Amino acid sequence: MAVIRWFLGILILSYEKVASPKGVQRSSEQQVAIDEATKSLTLYQYKACPFCLKVRFAMKRQSLAIETKDAKRSELARAELLAGGGLLKVPCLKIVDNQGAETWMYESSDIISYLNQRFDAPVAV
Repeated sequence: MAVIRWFLGILILSYEKVASPKGVQRSSEQQVAIDEATKSLTLYQYKACPFCLKVRFAMKRQSLAIETKDAKRSELARAELLAGGGLLKVPCLKIVDNQGAETWMYESSDIISYLNQRFDAPVAV
């Protein structure tokens, strides 16, 4: 079973390298504002997790500079995820609001929906 997981991990990481989407182009002022807003976000993930890859692709498509922490390889990240979110489950997006309150969002589809709602710019008609 470990060999199968190892092989699938290699496939997922290879796929990420060849199929990574292009990011959206914004004006430099817009991108600076987006980068500032993403400082309050952290994605806890496993590098070879397909659901985490799905979220990373969404981040890449939107050109979001969200900090990522590998909860599989980092004891500190794992401890932060367990203490803050309560579950050792990835992907998990830590959201810190303006008052410093933390929200821990699990499920790749929920995270992508949140990012789309928060960062998608309206299309000019």
